[in-house]
Amino acid sequence: MYTPAITGTGVFTPKNVITNAELVEAFNSFADRKNAENAKAIDAGEVEPIQHSSEEFIVKASGIESRYVMDKSGVLNPEIMHPTLRQRSDEEPGIMTEMAVDACDKALQKAGRSAQEVDLVICAASNHERAYPAIAIEIQQALGTNGFGFDMNVACSSATFGIQAAADMVRSGSVRSALVVNPEICSGHLEWRDRDCHFIFGDVATATLIERMEDAKGPHFEIVSTRCATQFSNNIRNNNGFLRRSRPDGLVDRRDMQFMQNGRKVFKEVLPLVSKHISSHMEEESISSRDLKRLWLHQANKTMNDFIGKKVLGREPEPGEQPNILQDYANTSSAGSIIAFSKYSDDLEEGDVGLICSFGAGYSVGSVLVKRHA
Repeated sequence: MYTPAITGTGVFTPKNVITNAELVEAFNSFADRKNAENAKAIDAGEVEPIQHSSEEFIVKASGIESRYVMDKSGVLNPEIMHPTLRQRSDEEPGIMTEMAVDACDKALQKAGRSAQEVDLVICAASNHERAYPAIAIEIQQALGTNGFGFDMNVACSSATFGIQAAADMVRSGSVRSALVVNPEICSGHLEWRDRDCHFIFGDVATATLIERMEDAKGPHFEIVSTRCATQFSNNIRNNNGFLRRSRPDGLVDRRDMQFMQNGRKVFKEVLPLVSKHISSHMEEESISSRDLKRLWLHQANKTMNDFIGKKVLGREPEPGEQPNILQDYANTSSAGSIIAFSKYSDDLEEGDVGLICSFGAGYSVGSVLVKRHA
């Protein structure tokens, strides 16, 4: 048996930024346009008018101030309100592969490794641009890695579930090193015309290199242990898929084929689930809240993270103990906790212990206990 370690991480950040001010202006223009079209029905009480959004509403509801996206023009066009990404030919690399390769190159560079030294690629993301062939195999070819690759989807927990799968294979000896990559184009499955959720998501890609600790060339994080759990719920869902079910009128432009969430139930049910999961994981490894130097949580909502941090630590987290990147990146699904880890982990000292945790649709929750080795 071998000890797995995280030896490198990488983050691909799109060039386009949408601020809350820009997003609100586009949404309110769309709302005014739709309300004007439905004026008679609204006056007759048959249709509810679309309420305006505001910067204050977005920050209060989420803590988000801006987000990165692969396409900005389509999202901010009141007549389109979704990213306009061109259809690529079968001979071109897919957009997820393009994002993933950038993140993987950065992770490999940080670890002092070449792509040829990698045995496994796991593409773990909440949405995939096609059913098959696997995006991971395309990434494998683009990078020039050896071995094999496969896709995973556990929604916002995809990264931690992918890390557990890779760590288990490294631990058993079936692979020597693995890349877990999370290319998240969340803008493509968000309904930008829905006031309750139009601000939530952004785009990004992260990559984590996991290999035998004995092979590490520099500072690294020993993977002490991992825990994953699932509990079925429909409160966060996306019903899009290969089964093209139509509405009674024959159309397929269904709202439930994009991101849907019952926010109040999610808050009520997910918070205790995640807090208990983390606390149980730490207890099983005889790690107390005093031993924990840092929490890298899923970046979905600031209020949720503040609650979880306080519950796990038994007090308000000190500055730096629970870093947030939500204000700049928004919710990037499975990639969020890895962005936080990548940006806020190099300062930890020898022997310091931290925990990566992601949670979301499923419900699903995954946690990774790590120890710093300088």
